[in-house]
Amino acid sequence: MKEKVVAMVLSSATIGEYDKRVVLLSRELGRISAFARGARRPKSQLAAVTETFCFGEFFIYRGRDYYTIEEVRIANYFPELRTDLVKLYMGMYFCEVADYFTREGLKASDELELLYRALMALIVGAISDDLIRRIYELRFLAVSGYAPYYDASDECWHDDSGAWKLSPTASYAVGQVISRDMSRLFGFSVSEDVMAELDRCIGTFFKKNTDKEFATLATLKQFMVAGFDK
Repeated sequence: MKEKVVAMVLSSATIGEYDKRVVLLSRELGRISAFARGARRPKSQLAAVTETFCFGEFFIYRGRDYYTIEEVRIANYFPELRTDLVKLYMGMYFCEVADYFTREGLKASDELELLYRALMALIVGAISDDLIRRIYELRFLAVSGYAPYYDASDECWHDDSGAWKLSPTASYAVGQVISRDMSRLFGFSVSEDVMAELDRCIGTFFKKNTDKEFATLATLKQFMVAGFDK
């Protein structure tokens, strides 16, 4: 059965001599794996449209055991990310996070929009990459059902592992990340002091709610130590 899904390529891998296995985050079907037959042949129409970050309409055929990509109409492939190593790997990290939290058969409209807007925020550059990362991590946790909650009695944010006491400004920022409309999610900045608070609390919260070492994040940190973010 042939279907059309709105999706983004999270990753792709070589299969055999000419084929690719592509992981898509789709609005309609969640995260799915699909084969792109002949995508590695020099003149294949699927070669360029099955790379990481490619976003658009994917026409797929559902077989008994797997999906096959037949046609792709690309709306955006985020070429600007490929000219900056730090932004490239930050974007790849965002894709890896999306892969971790999503599942096949569970619609992923919010997750796909969040990923798309985070990549656009990296390109626009109106706020720091670090703030974009922390906003993305916390909002992805919230979309996935792991949002912390605020208790006015002790003025702390709580999750299953404990509580954090934040400054009023940082606390407000956390609340905005969790509840703000997606179209405005990456539309605010914070001071260095508040950024340091968000780094600590969101970083700790994210790590406690994931059981994976993200390979792209490790590479990203190496680039930053080497000064590629300057």
